[in-house]
Amino acid sequence: MELLKFTKRYLSLNVAVMLIFSVAARSQSVPTGQIRGVIIDKASKQPLAGASLAIKESPLSVTSDSSGKFAISGLKQGYYSMVVSSVGYQEKVLNDIRVYANKANYIEIELTAAVANLDSVTIKAYKYENSPLTPVSTYGFSREEISRNPGAQGDIFRAIGMLPGVSSSGGEYSAIAVRGQGTRDNIYMVDDIPLTEVGHLEGGPGGFNDPNGGRFSIFAPRVIDNAEFQGGGFAAQYGRRSASFLGLGIKEGNKIDPIIDGQLDLLGFTLNYDGPSYFDKKTSLFVSARYQDFTALVNVINKKDIGIPRYGDLVIKSVTQIDRRNKLSFISILSPEQYTRGVNNVVQDKDLNDLGVVDSKKNKWVLGINLRTLTGKTSYLKNILFFTRSTIDNASGMAYPQTDSAGHLIDAGQIFHNDTIMKINYAETKVGYRSIYSVNFAGRSKLVTGVDVDRVTLSNYRHLSQPDTSYMYNSSDISNNPLQYYYVSDTAHFNARFNGSAFDVSAYAEYSFLLWRHLTINTGLRWDYTGFCQQHLFSPRFSASYQLNAASSLNASAGIYYQDPVYSEIADQPVDKKLREEKVIQYIVGYKNYFTPDLKLTVEGWYKDLSSLVVRPLSESSEQNNLGTGWAAGVDVSLTKRLAKNLHGQISYSYMQSRRDDHDGRGEYNFEFNQPNQVNVLVSYQKGKHWILSSKFRYATGKPTGSYIVHANVFDSGTFKRYSEEVSGKNDLRLSDFISLDVRADYSMQIRKFGLTVFMDIVNILNRANENAQEFNPITGRVYYDGLGIFPTFGIKAAF
Repeated sequence: MELLKFTKRYLSLNVAVMLIFSVAARSQSVPTGQIRGVIIDKASKQPLAGASLAIKESPLSVTSDSSGKFAISGLKQGYYSMVVSSVGYQEKVLNDIRVYANKANYIEIELTAAVANLDSVTIKAYKYENSPLTPVSTYGFSREEISRNPGAQGDIFRAIGMLPGVSSSGGEYSAIAVRGQGTRDNIYMVDDIPLTEVGHLEGGPGGFNDPNGGRFSIFAPRVIDNAEFQGGGFAAQYGRRSASFLGLGIKEGNKIDPIIDGQLDLLGFTLNYDGPSYFDKKTSLFVSARYQDFTALVNVINKKDIGIPRYGDLVIKSVTQIDRRNKLSFISILSPEQYTRGVNNVVQDKDLNDLGVVDSKKNKWVLGINLRTLTGKTSYLKNILFFTRSTIDNASGMAYPQTDSAGHLIDAGQIFHNDTIMKINYAETKVGYRSIYSVNFAGRSKLVTGVDVDRVTLSNYRHLSQPDTSYMYNSSDISNNPLQYYYVSDTAHFNARFNGSAFDVSAYAEYSFLLWRHLTINTGLRWDYTGFCQQHLFSPRFSASYQLNAASSLNASAGIYYQDPVYSEIADQPVDKKLREEKVIQYIVGYKNYFTPDLKLTVEGWYKDLSSLVVRPLSESSEQNNLGTGWAAGVDVSLTKRLAKNLHGQISYSYMQSRRDDHDGRGEYNFEFNQPNQVNVLVSYQKGKHWILSSKFRYATGKPTGSYIVHANVFDSGTFKRYSEEVSGKNDLRLSDFISLDVRADYSMQIRKFGLTVFMDIVNILNRANENAQEFNPITGRVYYDGLGIFPTFGIKAAF
C-alpha cells in the first residue's frame, strides 16, 4: 500500500510539472534550426549526388550536391520525418529526427539499391527493410525509437526484449534470450568491435550469477544511434555465437554545431556532448558520461534487502574524415560497477530469505580504431583494431542470524557473519584485428570477404576458505550418499588457479547474386580456429529471397553455427579438461508483406538442432562437459506499424519449444527459457509537438522450474535446525506467467536556447511480482520466488 501511495504521489507531481512547463513553453517564441548531412550508397559507401530530401511536416525539400551533402533550414524545434529518394535506390523514411533551436543536426543517410526486378514507382511505395540480402527477422531501431520505448528506460536491450522470438527476464533484466537459446548465445558488435559482455550486474563468476543475464546495458540512453537485430540466419561474417546478431552503432558527433544534453532521474544522471572536436576541423566528437546509484530506488520500492548496485559508463567516440576516401573513427568505453550487500541488508529481509553478503567490483574497458577506405567506385575496405578487458573482484560470505522456532530474528544488532567465504578474481583480455572487404558488381551481385584475428588472455583465481553448505540441491548432486540432505562444496574441489592465453582466427566469404529477375541467392562459408578448444571448424550458410511482387517476398535460410564456450567457464575447468565448440544447425522459412508503406506483416518458422552443448553434471560444481544435445522450434508473427500521422506500434506473437538432454540419465527436459507463448503489444502516440505517450504490454508463459522435496532438520540437531530442498524434477513445473504493463510519458518544450523534456517511465505499473526463479529459505523451510514488482523512474532531460 505504501508503494502504491508513493507511486500515485510522484505521478501527480510529474503531471503537475509537465503542465507548468507546458504553460511556460507557450509563452516563448521558438527559433529555428536545420538538418544537415550527407547521402551515401549503403553498399559502396560512395556519396550520392542528386538525391531528393523532403520534410513530411512542411513543404521544405532540397537536393544533395555533387559530394552528397545537403542542408534543410528554417525548421522549428521538434521532431520531423524526412523522405529520401534517388533514382535506382529504395526510398527511405527517417522518423523522429530531432531539431534543436539555433542548431544543425548532422546525419549520414545510407540508401539501398533498388530491387532490380521492380519499377521505380513501386520501389518508392514499399521501402522499409526491403533488402533481399537480409533474412525476414531483421529489425532496425533508431536513436529516438530506443529512447521512447516504454519500460525500456532508454536501454536498447530492453527495447529489443519485445520483438518476436525474444525472451527477456522481466522488468529487472535487460539481457535477451533468442529462439530457445540462452542470454550468452548472442553476437554483439559495437562499431564492428565484437563484445562478449555488454551489461551491468550480469551473470558471471561472482556478484549476480544467474542465467538471466544483466540488469542494464553499458550504453546510456541516446548513446546508440542505430541498431540492427537479426533473430537468426545471419551471414558468415558473424560467428562464435549462434542465436542472434545485434549490430550497434554509437552516435557520431555533430560536425556542425555542439549539442549538450543531460538527464537527471531517480537513479542518477547522464551527460552527453555531441559536436565538433575543436582540435581538428575534420573531427567530430561524442562523449557520454553516466552514473547510477540505486539507493533512492530501493527506498522507493521498499526493497532495501537487495543491496546497493552502483555503476557508471564513459563513452568517447571521435570521427575524422581524413580525405574523400578515408574515414577514421576511435572509440573508448569505460564501465565500472560495484554491488554491495551487507548484514544491514540481510536484516531488511523480514523473512530472512537471503543470508548472503557480497562485495563485488567489476570493470570493463573497450578501445577501438576503425579505418574505412573507399578502394574503388563500388568497393571499400574496413580495418578494425580493438582491445577489450573485463575484470572481477568478488568477495562473498554469509550471515548467521539467531532465530526463534518460527524463523524470526532474535537480535538484529548481534548477527555473526563471515564476509569472505568465497573469493574470486577474474580477468579477461582480448586484443584483436578485423579486416573486411566489400565489392559490388554492376548492382547484381556482392562479395564480402574478411579475416578476424585475436589473442585472448584469461586469469582466474577461485578460493573457498571453508566448506560451504548448500540447502538447495539437485537429487543427482548427492547420489553417493542418499541420506545426506544437503550439498557441501569442498575446498579442494572448488579452489583453482588458471592463467592462459590462446589465438582465435576466422576467415569468411559471402557472395550474393540475383538469379533470373525475382530470386536473390546468398551463400557463405566461415572457417574458425579456436585456440582454447584447439578446433578447426567450417560453417556453410545459405539463404534466399524470392520477390513475389513489390509488396511481398518469401525467404529461407539454412546454416551451421558454432559457438565458443564462455571464457570464464574455460578458465574454471581442470587442467586436463578442454571444452569444445557447441554446434547449432538452423533452418528458417519466412514470409513478409507490406499492406501499406508503413504497415508490415512478417511470419517466420524456424527449427534448431543443437549438439555438443556445454553442460554441468553437478549443479554445485564448476566442471563441465560437452555431452548436451537438444532442439528448439517455433513460429514468430509480427505486425509493425511505422510512425505515420503521429502513431506507431507493434503486435507480435511467438510460439516456441526448447528442449535439452544433458545425457546424465535424467532424460529430456524443458530449457530454462522455454516459454511457449509470448505476446507483445506496443503503442506510441505523439500529440502535437510536445507530448509523446506510449504503452507496452508483455505476456509470456512462466519459466520452467523443478519439482522438489523439503527435508526437515537435516543435521538431526536439537539446537541448529535447518531445512533443505531437494529438486527432484528437472524443469517439470512452471513459474507463474509473466505479465507486465509499461507506460511512458514525455513532454518536450523549448525555453529560449534550452530544449527541455520531462518524462516518467514505469516498468510494470500493475506492480505484479513476476517470478524469475524458485528459491528456498533453509531457516523456515519455505519456498519463495525471486522477482520484482514496479520499477519506476522519472526525471528531466535538457539540451542546448
